[in-house]
Amino acid sequence: MGISTTDFDYLRQLVHRHSAVVLDADKSYLAELHLQPIAESAGFAGIANLVSYLRSQPFNNLHIQTVEALVTNETSFFRDVYPFEALKQFVLPELLKKRAIERSLNIWCAACSHGQEPYSIAMLLHAHFPMLVNWSVRLIASDFSSKVLARARQGRYNQLEIKRGLPKNFCEQYFQKLDSEWQIHEEIRQMVEFRQINIVQPWSSLPQIDVIFLRNVLIYFDISTKKNLLNKVKQQLRPDGYLFLGSGETTINLDKSFERVQLDKSMCYRLHDPETR
Repeated sequence: MGISTTDFDYLRQLVHRHSAVVLDADKSYLAELHLQPIAESAGFAGIANLVSYLRSQPFNNLHIQTVEALVTNETSFFRDVYPFEALKQFVLPELLKKRAIERSLNIWCAACSHGQEPYSIAMLLHAHFPMLVNWSVRLIASDFSSKVLARARQGRYNQLEIKRGLPKNFCEQYFQKLDSEWQIHEEIRQMVEFRQINIVQPWSSLPQIDVIFLRNVLIYFDISTKKNLLNKVKQQLRPDGYLFLGSGETTINLDKSFERVQLDKSMCYRLHDPETR
């Protein structure tokens, strides 16, 4: 039996309240697909019984599991390729010149899911910018879900995940085969600092950032949340820093502080002027 409209509306409100993600009304199949295992594990006969419990109880770990199960965690290594090429060919060479005296660099991957994005950047840094070994480099990766962060910290992926976007030479250089899975080398794993951060809540623990990857995140939020996020980004981004969004995302009509920059086949964003911060 499918989930009722009333129950799914409750779940949509629960997800929005705790993650700001907007679940479309026609995505009830997501609840049917992802919540049945949670219901069974918790001892409920079905999703309806699980929802009934959630409605009647204060916010607890089962609510967290439910929200995390309904939020998309789609990602892959070097997703869309071109942003990483722009990072390698344009952004990092420029920032290395500008930061030559202070010799520090901060990169943040927000909503990192299972870690493919920050590990892609870590491998890129290791392979193409060996001079950074003597710099203070912080590669911060965050997600609101403790479950996906636990997987990301492990740095272990199945064959399908490895085949999605990871160059063969990087697989050979940076991964070790363990039975049916692949383990990223400890040297690369240690380059990434994972943190649990809900991006719709305060970011007070973050340093000023040189490059922010906020890719394929805004698409899940309503207009008000997008504007609030971009306003927070411009407070966190250094005046000459770079913001990368997903290919279907933009700051246009959301925040006039940003200008769009074309770097070969990739699009990114910078602040118009430090005075706008």
